[in-house]
Amino acid sequence: MNLKTTYRVAVGLAVGATLLLLWIQGAVATADDSPGPIFFAVLAVGIIGALLARFRPEGMARAMFVTALAQAFVAVGAMFAWQQYVELSLFNGFFIALWISSALLFRKAARLRHQPHAV
Repeated sequence: MNLKTTYRVAVGLAVGATLLLLWIQGAVATADDSPGPIFFAVLAVGIIGALLARFRPEGMARAMFVTALAQAFVAVGAMFAWQQYVELSLFNGFFIALWISSALLFRKAARLRHQPHAV
């Protein structure tokens, strides 16, 4: 993949994960005992990280890794608070994989960006 394609796929994964998380949290927001609102902190980490990175591939890779870490911290806290270990670990594992995949693609785009023949 070239630089533009790699960057676009990374953005697509990050935006897709964000929209999916928003959609899922909106669907479970009506449940009284759901850990839903705390997951918005994960999105805040990703958005703030992207803004600080100015959407450059190197910074975006770091922002997505930190977002994955935030998702893991929120997951552990939610699992202990609501004692829904299997459900929350599967849910969060899926999103952690999306954030890390996006981060790895951003990192690849950053490497391609520094190559002399990059387009």
